[in-house]
Amino acid sequence: MAQIQLLIPKEIEIQRLKKLYIGIILMFSLTLATVIAYSIDTSVNQTIIRDSAFTPANWLAYSMLIVLPLGWGFISIYSRKVPILKGPGNSNNTGLKVAIIGFTAAMFAIALNELWHFWFVEEITAVPPNWIFNMGIFVGLVGSLAYLMRIYARLIELGAETPVKNPHIAENYKLALEGKLYSRAIP
Repeated sequence: MAQIQLLIPKEIEIQRLKKLYIGIILMFSLTLATVIAYSIDTSVNQTIIRDSAFTPANWLAYSMLIVLPLGWGFISIYSRKVPILKGPGNSNNTGLKVAIIGFTAAMFAIALNELWHFWFVEEITAVPPNWIFNMGIFVGLVGSLAYLMRIYARLIELGAETPVKNPHIAENYKLALEGKLYSRAIP
């Protein structure tokens, strides 16, 4: 693996990592907009009336839930250009895989939500399609945050970013890089 890293100049790797970093931040923004649109649609359904799948609020939520997994797929394709970000067995990074799985589950929750409302008119947050959506978004955010942290750690290793100045956070960062953060006993 060390020989592959030497083939890519440091400046090009930093440029690619920063493009991935910006792309992930944009996907976080889209995730936030999706959650807000879905919450607006749910509150409208709870207060006014159950609408059809062809209303503007649903168009917004559905289109964003289709774009989220596709955007993460494009990030996955682009991340193949940075060998250090590859996961076990030359596959995608584990955090990236978790993010794609989570956002894909949220995308399929919309179809289940529409199917659910053929039989049940009530819009309750505690129904199974909403569980799938909420868990998909949560899992996707956890995976994407793990991937973002990996990119940020690599940018610090290359000297493109400066680590934090807080000594407690700096110590945890050092332990995390060494893989010892969760293996020590908590006092």
